[in-house]
Amino acid sequence: MTSGFFGTSVRLSDRVSGRTASPGTPNSNERSFSHYTLSVPKTSERYRDARREHILNAARRAFLRNGFHATSMHDLFAEAGLSSGAVYRYFAGKDEVVLAIAEDNIRQVGATIRAVTQERTDESIGAALAAAVELLQAKDSESGLAGIGVQAWAEALRNPKIGIAFGEMLATLRAEIAEAVARHQEAGGLPAEPSAEALANVMIANITGFILQLALLGSDAVADFPQTLKTLWPPVR
Repeated sequence: MTSGFFGTSVRLSDRVSGRTASPGTPNSNERSFSHYTLSVPKTSERYRDARREHILNAARRAFLRNGFHATSMHDLFAEAGLSSGAVYRYFAGKDEVVLAIAEDNIRQVGATIRAVTQERTDESIGAALAAAVELLQAKDSESGLAGIGVQAWAEALRNPKIGIAFGEMLATLRAEIAEAVARHQEAGGLPAEPSAEALANVMIANITGFILQLALLGSDAVADFPQTLKTLWPPVR
């Protein structure tokens, strides 16, 4: 999201196609399917969120099974068991779908780190990172997060719009981690130098490296990752 992952604003996946309409406001894509939308009563925000998540879960399964490029929008319609109009009400195309999946993953990583560092102040930054990678591994078991993530990174190199949006998402995550690092530096749990931003970059490299190894080598290859992160950045004594 453009104003941070924890506020209410336009999704980055909407920005890729230039959509800024609110959930209840038809956009140009929705108007193209007016024969569908006019026959359906106005739905609640909860229903819309559930339907959107249903579509994303279907996309995760299809992308993991067939790959991003081999999966068409028609494949997504079939996997979700929905009409084209029902899907296009939420996503204008595959670019938006892959961005929404990536945004959800990065948002959850940031929320996990913030929760550990703010709500459990006795925990080290290493414990926060360990909690983040444990979350990622659990999500990979549920939905193949790591494999989809690597495919999305490759698409970000090919598609400039996705690349820009990815850069914004990572910048927000970097800011979240840097804020947590700065608190630990002030408390004496981390050295004052390098800067919080520089340390945050290294920590993001740990997280992305974990995802890459999980995708390519499997869960056994990263089994010691959480404990190793705790050892690298132990609690303040």
